[in-house]
Amino acid sequence: MNYREAGVNIEEGYRAVGKYRELAKAATNAAVLNGIGSFAGMFSLKEFVNAGKGMEDPVLVSGADGVGTKLDIAFRMKKYGTVGVDCVAMCVNDILCHGAKPLFFLDYLACGKLDADVAAQLVKGVATGCREAGCALLGGETAEMPGFYDEGKYDIAGFGVGVVDRKNIVDGGAIKEGDALVGIASSGAHSNGFSLIRKALPDLDEDFGGMNIGCALLEPTRIYVKPVLRLMERIGVRGMAHITGGGFYENIPRMFKADYDAVISTGSWTIPPLFNRIAYGVSRGGADGSLKGGEAEAAGMEILNADMEVRRVMFETFNMGIGFALAIAQEDAAQAKAFLEESGFPAWEIGRVEKGSRQARFV
Repeated sequence: MNYREAGVNIEEGYRAVGKYRELAKAATNAAVLNGIGSFAGMFSLKEFVNAGKGMEDPVLVSGADGVGTKLDIAFRMKKYGTVGVDCVAMCVNDILCHGAKPLFFLDYLACGKLDADVAAQLVKGVATGCREAGCALLGGETAEMPGFYDEGKYDIAGFGVGVVDRKNIVDGGAIKEGDALVGIASSGAHSNGFSLIRKALPDLDEDFGGMNIGCALLEPTRIYVKPVLRLMERIGVRGMAHITGGGFYENIPRMFKADYDAVISTGSWTIPPLFNRIAYGVSRGGADGSLKGGEAEAAGMEILNADMEVRRVMFETFNMGIGFALAIAQEDAAQAKAFLEESGFPAWEIGRVEKGSRQARFV
């Protein structure tokens, strides 16, 4: 018996690495000292550690995450090109919350039986996400584990490392009562709550505004790195939150270092139709209803306004159209919104900071 007879195709692995090498070339920079295929990736920090030329006191900031059960939608739709972007976004947006610029990213891909073409589509998404975040794809690992993962199923996760000058770390310590909360639009459900979505929306072929809803669900997570870092060069950003699993209730209070509440103004932004449709499915416990498409969306909107239990579930699970939130001085709110809008990232003033007990409250 050999390794191939045990279920591991070494040649397919070589073919996958060859594809990765080409993809990584599109997400590299001068600080990367070697290419895909080495035992470890190398990244030069010279420009950051030279006092007077780079940062006075560079601090590395890291984050790790995966895509979760959104992958099941990708497998069922046989569309693999966007979930790699999700993997990068979930990490770099977290790193951004502390004011850090992402430097590099490494991914981990696991499967039961490797198909180099499918794996390359997944990694192509990773490379795309790295370019959007302005960081390098430094390397990764592909693990073929027959008998452990089902054939045709993949898992993808990764981690990123960023850097910030210690004096510029954003940790919520500068937040003050009366600060404005500015929310930046999400691109959809991002990569959270899909265990609930898969129950609430069992038919991925359902029409949703001229496309099937499965495609709408695969819209990749928005990456906020470039516009927010540019905004920080113009105004003081006192706190940041990436709205991921846990929704508003868990994530926005995470930006606070002292005892404040996030007071969210109901109706200050328009909840995207996708979340109305999900709310309708949640209200029915996942059972197929008589309503589909636009009728289901309209019913979901009414449910969100009238059923406080469903509303709570939605806001503690999903981003509800706000993927990233900033705490800034009230006098800077209009400038921040205008700059983000000009950068192609719709934003709204969604609330304010008040003394409290580190929770999100809706008024």
